[in-house]
Amino acid sequence: MDGLNSIISQINSFAWGGIMIFFLVGTGVVLTFGTRMVQFRKLGYAFKLLFSKEHIGEGDITPFQALMTSLAATIGTGNIAGVAGAIAAGGPGAVFWMWVTAAFGGATKYGEALLAIKYRTTNELGEKSGGPMYYINLGMTDRFGGNWTWLGWLFAFFGTIASFGIGNMVQANSVAQSIQITTGISPMLSGGVMAIATALVILGGIQSIGKVTEKIVPAMAIIYIIGSLAILFKNFEMIPAAFGMIFGNAFSAKAVGGGLVGTVIRFGVSRGVFSNEAGLGSAPIAHAASQNNDPVRQGIIGSLGSFIDTLVVCTMTALVILVSGLITFDPASGLMSIKDGLSGAALTTTAFNTAFPVLGGNIVSFGLVFFAFSTILGWYYYGSKCLEYIAGIKALKFYKAAWIGLVFFGAIYKVGFVWNLSDTFNGLMAIPNLIALLALSPLIFAMTTESEKEQINKKIS
Repeated sequence: MDGLNSIISQINSFAWGGIMIFFLVGTGVVLTFGTRMVQFRKLGYAFKLLFSKEHIGEGDITPFQALMTSLAATIGTGNIAGVAGAIAAGGPGAVFWMWVTAAFGGATKYGEALLAIKYRTTNELGEKSGGPMYYINLGMTDRFGGNWTWLGWLFAFFGTIASFGIGNMVQANSVAQSIQITTGISPMLSGGVMAIATALVILGGIQSIGKVTEKIVPAMAIIYIIGSLAILFKNFEMIPAAFGMIFGNAFSAKAVGGGLVGTVIRFGVSRGVFSNEAGLGSAPIAHAASQNNDPVRQGIIGSLGSFIDTLVVCTMTALVILVSGLITFDPASGLMSIKDGLSGAALTTTAFNTAFPVLGGNIVSFGLVFFAFSTILGWYYYGSKCLEYIAGIKALKFYKAAWIGLVFFGAIYKVGFVWNLSDTFNGLMAIPNLIALLALSPLIFAMTTESEKEQINKKIS
């Protein structure tokens, strides 16, 4: 097992290493300028479309539910523990590079959702199926000829394996551990309740998942944001210093511990990508189910994913930590001190508790539980669609049973190896997806331009 774990760790170093991070962010830069910064220009219009009651096409869930399902899978423990870990390892400046990643990631999400609608299909059950495996196969075949089924299959394989760990067992374990620390309830009991709750939702398919996520995701995000804003209001005099630490570290000659500034960038970018999943190819699987026949409109809605996940939720976590007084940082020397050596969820929990004893910690625990549970629901759909592409719909009944069982198993057992394995395959998902996004980028640009011309002509007429 140690030998296998070592091999997986080496692959993981590549999957989340400098080359792949450059590939991920670089794709976002290409799509940002190729679409003339669509994620910024259309931000207000995106929210208008999101809350519009006019559904203009066939699909399984509303555009709002599609975005909430994708956010359910992305807003998770990374927004609480991941941000704290990035600050602890890379310094406050890592937050700035998370922002940069999210800014360019909005264009990546736009392109993914656009292609998901354009190349989606209808399966034997009458449900919409789409995502990278479909636009890799169909889109690249249309553009270049040949047979690209193998590359779509590779993405689906990576996605299926990743779903069991990062979307299931790791999340269930986080929930069980958080509940045990907060309430003393055993993982056996909380795991059983989670498994039953998961079964009740996923047995109803994507419609049931969409109905649950459209309620859970906004509710949990609003509660977490309100709690964060209350802490920031209480410590408003510390906010300028917090931004000072972020920008001072982001552009200083030294990183934490005297390392190169590249350390700050690496941790910020990698945590940003891990948090919002722009470029990994997971979100477009949910967007493909949207009741929308207009790829550009769904792309604009999809671009909100990075904005909400990183620029809003992750920023709240970062600022609460930095105004808590738990961190001292000197940008000139790169020396940083964190009280009691805290990191991860423990750092975030302590920061919230510093402002509001007990209540603050409960907000974090509440967020962890519901963020992680919604991730289980969203990733079930991702994994099921990946497996459907590989083995057909008949395999899904076995996948569903395994998914429910692994929620319970993940809650009661240590998942260190599973985390390492699934995290690696999660990163590998990006390779075939980014190849397709770059290869099909001329189509994305052309469709964007054509759609905007049509809107101008409608206004003139």
